[in-house]
Amino acid sequence: MAFLDRARKVQDEVDGRLHHLGHGKYGRILRMARRPTPDEYVKVLEVTALGAVLIGLTGFAIYIFFTQAGPWLWSNVFTSL
Repeated sequence: MAFLDRARKVQDEVDGRLHHLGHGKYGRILRMARRPTPDEYVKVLEVTALGAVLIGLTGFAIYIFFTQAGPWLWSNVFTSL
């Protein structure tokens, strides 16, 4: 079998698999999808960044509490119980 025949066979197999992509359970979603406008993209980016900052600050506050206030509480409060 020549190289071009093998390449055509592989290409036909790939095309056959991709042909059903728009008809299955994800087809409707793929047909409805569109590229976001720049304004939508900026808003999503702002919300994502705000969420990341809030999660980071919460983790940092928990870290500071357990490294600074935790030992003090353990030695002064819980030893008297």
